[in-house]
Amino acid sequence: MQPVIGIDLGTTNSCAAVIEQGKPLVVPMADGKVTLPSVVAFKDGQRLVGDAAKRQFVNNVENTIYATKRLIGRSFDDPQTQDAIGRVTYRSVRGPNGDVWIHAADRKYAIQEVTALVLTEIKEACRRHLAQDVTHAVIAVPAHFNDRQRTATKQAAKIAGLEVLRVINEPTAAALAFGMHFGAERRIAVYDLGGGTFDVSVLKVGGGAIEVLATDGDAFLGGNDFDHRILGWLVGRIEKQVGMAITNDPVVAHRLWEAAELAKIQLSTTPITKIALPFLTTRPNGEVVHFECDLLRPVYEELVTDLLQRTLTTFTNTLAAASLTLQTLDEVLLVGGMTRMPAIRKRMVEITGREPATGVHPDLAVAVGAAVQAAMLGEQTMPAVLLDVTPHNLGVMTVAGLAETVIPKNTKVPAHVERRFTTVRDDQETVRIVVYQGDSRQIDKNEILGEFQLESIRKAQRGQVQIDVGFSISTDGIVHVTATDVETGKAQEIKITSSVGLSKADLERMIAEHQQPAPATP
Repeated sequence: MQPVIGIDLGTTNSCAAVIEQGKPLVVPMADGKVTLPSVVAFKDGQRLVGDAAKRQFVNNVENTIYATKRLIGRSFDDPQTQDAIGRVTYRSVRGPNGDVWIHAADRKYAIQEVTALVLTEIKEACRRHLAQDVTHAVIAVPAHFNDRQRTATKQAAKIAGLEVLRVINEPTAAALAFGMHFGAERRIAVYDLGGGTFDVSVLKVGGGAIEVLATDGDAFLGGNDFDHRILGWLVGRIEKQVGMAITNDPVVAHRLWEAAELAKIQLSTTPITKIALPFLTTRPNGEVVHFECDLLRPVYEELVTDLLQRTLTTFTNTLAAASLTLQTLDEVLLVGGMTRMPAIRKRMVEITGREPATGVHPDLAVAVGAAVQAAMLGEQTMPAVLLDVTPHNLGVMTVAGLAETVIPKNTKVPAHVERRFTTVRDDQETVRIVVYQGDSRQIDKNEILGEFQLESIRKAQRGQVQIDVGFSISTDGIVHVTATDVETGKAQEIKITSSVGLSKADLERMIAEHQQPAPATP
């Protein structure tokens, strides 16, 4: 039987795992490391991926692509997307469907194309390890990813020649990795802070089942934001010393970013770190600028106090949404590289009154869990039941562009809900049904999934004609919406099967182009 691999497609690093002889194994990449930097570069006609792309970054800043997880499946015009675009050194442009594309090496690339190069490297590593072709995968995504982001991730996999059997939420994958579905029933919370995204899920586990009770998160909160705070502090210190702006030079900006990230990592294990930047830049008079300073852990923690508090607020709110208290919570899992930060572990212990669970590497837990899910779907050697919830509200647009929720977030799936509406104008003959996904009361701040019209309804005064709107959502995230005239039984319906992102023609073109051999990565 064809192997099914589990993939953690991360903002900073990615990795894959498989189940061998009933035990999970993280697959080594080409260089023997178990993680692959989620970085792609285009240089001299070559496509470089992982460490090869990262090594040449400083000399090829504009054509080196990273942190695309924050942009995949996102609207170009979204303010949060624009903020993320402003923090990277490569050029982003509006794509054909209003999504984000990248301009590099004199051409435009969809985010899915770039992501596919990372997935292809992972796929090839798995092929070498297993000594056979790999074409099927389970991919983990943030629990709060919306329909469009999940679809774009699956499109990236398709370009890479991978069929995605299941998209699993990262916190759920972590629970599987820890074996939480075995043993007695208990309630756990997963705090997952990675390089670019943050998730919290509260789950009921045990007896061969995992039931998600509530989930929440932030697509724009992760280790990159902690780096950014150190970067701002560092730039302020240097510019005060040299008396001029230094971040206009992309090479200097990248060196500063690397220094900030390294300082963050070192402060997880030491109380003080030295930041040394020799030959950083030159003054207008030709004088070379060298810079060196110490950063203490308390100073760093003060810089990121509000970021840390945002995660803790989401944690306690998600616990409340699951109708649990700290007293009824049995265990906490910390997942993601950022959870090595001592302040995070300390605050979680203070809040929950217990030490977090250990036993699985925080960087590898999600990939291992995805592999466990893959085994469940494959040979059924590790049976378990997964019961998930909707990560966002689903509903329709009403008067004044307001969003009316029909299926609230954290509703267990599959689900079916009906709501009754009435006409809003005298002699109204058609009703326009706009279907959205999101958590804002303003329809234009949510993701529009589709729309349709119920026509030829009876002319009457407003409020006299009643329309039943039914929402169904499957375990695969397929949304089915019906609108029925209560009086006549006349109905219209729409099935929303994630037909967003790349057009069919673009997707087929990218698959064909991706299959063409590229120069070998050095």
